Amino acid sequence: MNVNQQTHMSSTHGQSQPVFPGYHQSGYSGQPLTGGPPTQYAPYNGPVLGYQQGPAVQGPVRPPPTSMAPPVSSQQPYNHSSQIDAQNGPAAVSNLHHRPLDTQTYLPGGISPGVNQQYGAQPTSAHQISNQMAGMHISSTDPSSVMPVYAPSSAHVATTSVPSSFPSHSVSHASQQHSSPPSLPAFSSATGGPPSSSQIPYSSTPLSSQTMYSAPPPPQQPSFSTASPSSQPPYSTAPPTSQAPFSKVPPSTQPPYSAGPPTVQPPYSVAPPTVQPPYSAAPPSSQTPYSGAPSPYSGAQPPSQPYSGPQSPYSSAPSLSQPPFSGTQPPPQFPSAPPSRFGGPPVRPSGMQGPPLPQPSLSEPLSSQANHIAPGSLQSGVGLPRGPPAAGMHNQPSQMGSHGFQPQQNGAFGQVRGPQPAYGGSYSGSQNFGAQPPPPAAPPQSRLDPDAIPSPQTTELPAVQKTRHRIDPDAIPSPIQVIEDDKANRGNEPFTTSIRGQVPPLVTTRFQVKDQGNASPRYIRCTAYNIPCTSDMAKQSQIPLAAVIKPLAQLPPDEALPYIVDHGETGPIRCNRCKAYMCPFMQFIEGGRRFQCGFCSCVSEVPPHYFQHLDHTGKRVDYCERPELSMGTYEFLATVDYCKNNKIPQPPAFIFLIDVSYNAVKNGLVSLICEELKTLLDCLPREGPDGESSIRVGFITYNKVLHFYNVKSSLAQPQMMVVSDVADMFVPLLDGFLVNVNESRAVINSLLEQIPDMFADTRETETVFGPVIQAGLEALKAADCAGKLFIFNSTLPIAEAPGKLKNREDKKLIGTDKEKTLFQPQTSFYGSLAKDCVAQGCCVDLFLFPNQYVDVATLGVVPLQTGGSVYKYTYFQVAVDGERFLNDLRRDVQKQIGFDAVMRVRTSTGIRATDFFGAFYMSNTTDVELAGLDSHKTVTVEFRHDDKLSEESGAFIQCAVLYTSCSGQRRLRVHNLSLNCCTQLAELYRNCETDCLINFFAKYAYRSVLNGTTKSVRDGLINQTAQILACYRKNCASPSSAGQLILPECLKLLPVYLNCVLKSDVLQPSADVSIDDRAYLRQLVTSMDVAESHVFFYPQLLPLQKLDVESEAVPVAIRDSEERLSKGGIYLLENGLNLFLWVGANVQQEQLLNIFNTPTFGQVDPNMTNLPVLDNPYSRKLRTLIDCLRVQRPRYMKLLVVKQEDKLELIFKRFLMEDKSSSGGASYADFLCHMHKEIRQLLS
Repeated sequence: MNVNQQTHMSSTHGQSQPVFPGYHQSGYSGQPLTGGPPTQYAPYNGPVLGYQQGPAVQGPVRPPPTSMAPPVSSQQPYNHSSQIDAQNGPAAVSNLHHRPLDTQTYLPGGISPGVNQQYGAQPTSAHQISNQMAGMHISSTDPSSVMPVYAPSSAHVATTSVPSSFPSHSVSHASQQHSSPPSLPAFSSATGGPPSSSQIPYSSTPLSSQTMYSAPPPPQQPSFSTASPSSQPPYSTAPPTSQAPFSKVPPSTQPPYSAGPPTVQPPYSVAPPTVQPPYSAAPPSSQTPYSGAPSPYSGAQPPSQPYSGPQSPYSSAPSLSQPPFSGTQPPPQFPSAPPSRFGGPPVRPSGMQGPPLPQPSLSEPLSSQANHIAPGSLQSGVGLPRGPPAAGMHNQPSQMGSHGFQPQQNGAFGQVRGPQPAYGGSYSGSQNFGAQPPPPAAPPQSRLDPDAIPSPQTTELPAVQKTRHRIDPDAIPSPIQVIEDDKANRGNEPFTTSIRGQVPPLVTTRFQVKDQGNASPRYIRCTAYNIPCTSDMAKQSQIPLAAVIKPLAQLPPDEALPYIVDHGETGPIRCNRCKAYMCPFMQFIEGGRRFQCGFCSCVSEVPPHYFQHLDHTGKRVDYCERPELSMGTYEFLATVDYCKNNKIPQPPAFIFLIDVSYNAVKNGLVSLICEELKTLLDCLPREGPDGESSIRVGFITYNKVLHFYNVKSSLAQPQMMVVSDVADMFVPLLDGFLVNVNESRAVINSLLEQIPDMFADTRETETVFGPVIQAGLEALKAADCAGKLFIFNSTLPIAEAPGKLKNREDKKLIGTDKEKTLFQPQTSFYGSLAKDCVAQGCCVDLFLFPNQYVDVATLGVVPLQTGGSVYKYTYFQVAVDGERFLNDLRRDVQKQIGFDAVMRVRTSTGIRATDFFGAFYMSNTTDVELAGLDSHKTVTVEFRHDDKLSEESGAFIQCAVLYTSCSGQRRLRVHNLSLNCCTQLAELYRNCETDCLINFFAKYAYRSVLNGTTKSVRDGLINQTAQILACYRKNCASPSSAGQLILPECLKLLPVYLNCVLKSDVLQPSADVSIDDRAYLRQLVTSMDVAESHVFFYPQLLPLQKLDVESEAVPVAIRDSEERLSKGGIYLLENGLNLFLWVGANVQQEQLLNIFNTPTFGQVDPNMTNLPVLDNPYSRKLRTLIDCLRVQRPRYMKLLVVKQEDKLELIFKRFLMEDKSSSGGASYADFLCHMHKEIRQLLS
């Protein structure tokens, strides 16, 4: 539907049409429209039979015929009403026709060129003509456009006009010539809400790959009117008066419009076709038509909801002159084939018998080709510029999709693609949503998954909802399609880092990295790899310039670890001015005696021992032999100058602090920990796989008091020392507290066996927490080493001691200005304690086992600022949660870690690091201090301009991390990355990474909730994203209709992912999400890498019924929506923290036996946390798949079995991120419309 409609002429019968109450005809901003009475009138679609064609009009633009009412010259606000099905006069069942292609050359003489047309009865009266002329409309997207645009009628066509926010110029013609004042547009899109299910065309521009969704079809796209008049060829053949036609024939030679109908007409039905799918931009083979029935998950609520507010403005009003189509009306007749859902010519579905369908004769490209390019014509994502047709493009209807419109590719609409991944190919049977069974003449449409979308009957719906339309989910960008395309295009060859500013494959793609001068994307990912040369350009685009750095990231087995470089006592070579370390960006000059720094351009002397001659290209001849000159990532061995207090560090220590209060003992936690530590201590981190760990260990138990244990190897039994003065903590012993595991093995095992028995009868319920951290810190100070504390805590520390807390849980504060206090620590004690820990290199990992509120926001301060982690097991039960806890503990103890780390990020002149996000402490503006830095922790750095950049030299980033290895060796790890610089915004938008942007936005937003309301944070995110996309639309996209939502190819998933962030429990919690859970998730996301945040915000949903037991391939994921779930299927959903196995009610007995060893759905046990070990290929394959998913994630995911319509399904549905959430979060389609509304407001 075209959003650029101007007011129409008067009604055919000379009277205003009624407007139903509650569906106000308002402008976009809610103001009433002016320019005529509120008459709904059908659009015009071309010349009518029996009238003489007028002479050709000279000049490029033809004025409107004088016999019609002149168009209103002032711009009219766009109609704000819902999509309305309208028809003037009684419905003629069999007299309407299909229109030929709208770009078909118009031939003077009154007869359209010879497309194959079916002949039917001629109209017999002017009244019949006027009745059948309703629903025809011509509109221009832009006065300067050179091609006609045809807006489809909305009479029972699901139209997805994306909301309009400002008036646009257009010309409309009434089918009958009246001189009365113009009336309101006949069909208008619902503004302010989601489009209905058909339209949003999607395209690419020449400047930069882009996605285009629109309410009107783009100027090069045929639109289809279901209410075509009987006196009309399938498509109108003349351009609108306000535009020159896109044709090789000069505009002046084109005849003007005439009110006379052509002499040949195929019959066509006025009644809405029951099987015609909605107008959409996705391929027909991968879509199911939808008639507006509400989705089952939202009850009686219509599926499309406005972005905010309780009342949906999208509900369609009843038809103005025709009741909603129901089973009582006669089925439509299709003489040849149903119209294409894409607005193209009739297309014969597979299996239909009969003569060939009409093929238009074209003298220029098809109208959808300008923005929808076939794969062979241009590179993917690049559109065809407007202008005269290219040579060789005549008579190429075959380039279009099978329904006259380029099918969706990559979630885009511009290139041909096959069926959606994880779905079968064409499906011969069409789902018939809310309509009569199709007549035999109407062949079925194909659809992705026949069982994927439930189909409530129209007769069950209220009258208003029967005409309800919504966006077709297959017509908007698909995250799965983008992921699968990237795997196919970039997963088969190594990613070499020799090219500056190269965008890496997505985090979801498996690929091998070859380091050739830039750091691997496993270490550093950027939001943009081509950054603006000026700060003004950066501010204009609003794209944050940031890098997500994971300094100690684990590498896959097929990639080499960073080389270690030892320069001896002299240490690493550095720039004299900025202290950047030697790297591939340094330029050697004067025969190799000096080098110029790539960061500050300072020239420094090369030390004599480092001198080497240069070759004919200016590179050192030993370039390939030195990692620091040829690699992006490497390590230097640090000298004593890089050590604290100029002393070589001692090997680090691990201290285990176990809560032995009543709750922890009663639920079996203490016994579980002690039993596990007996074997886990053999797996402490070490340098080589065969070496012995040099890490020492110590043990403390606590409730209201602390118990220290002497486990010296010379003792026969461990000794316990109690410190009850928790206000002034000290360590009662030095020798024997921290010991080598192998030397004291017997004593340690004896202690671990005795601890559960010692506290078995305890009645102490109160605990302390601050003194526990102080005790571990003092022990590390006494031993003069860095280390890590593993604290196991079960309750809120309410005992009298430093750091005592009170229960401040108050859900009444949620949504108020005071909500931010729930995320802030309630005392400053732990902030100062964290500072002391960082100074000593004491990292804290906290394992929480709460049965009630424990104030994670406060207890998590020390772990967060020391580079540690928080693990939370609410309502812990050994049988249910024990495996998850033990796996987390094993990984936490065994993972590689650096201690007492300091990180500094240096940049080349022109940009500087200004902001940092993560689990660390900063005592100044440049140094990131981490008491512990493990392989999962990331630091996100934001950069800003402080000078102009140069396109020639680019921009450089160097991240240097000084840390102590687990063997006590001081090292420097250096990562280098070079980026391109650009003066054109299109280059910036072409080289962004959406996943990294979302990672940055989430961390920025989660930090912002400490200082503002969640609503203001959400609004800020939406506004910035709208500005990013509006800037692209304004400066990079080719001119197009204002009703089109145009997205850059690289950022087309930004709306769906951003909506996931906005709906997350931190920013928009469900009623059952605790304050502790929100604080826990907020801290967790703060140090997530890009791969973790991607699956956390958009979970992976795998259809297990498509699991191939013969191959190692994982089934292709499907989109996160309930519509994708089949009752006969089993699905696995994972988000890095949770693992759900959803079982449909109609799963085949064979599958149930293979997986659960039960023959019926009712016998499946929803309480199981592990699948039974069965001896069949399917069971083995599924258990292997689950194990692989668990290994990929930093935290062990507990399996939850969710049966369809079980109470646990409500929790499962919260992770279906494309659907509307129970907490009020918008669905993907609704949010896309809201974003379009925001963008249009910015552009206007």
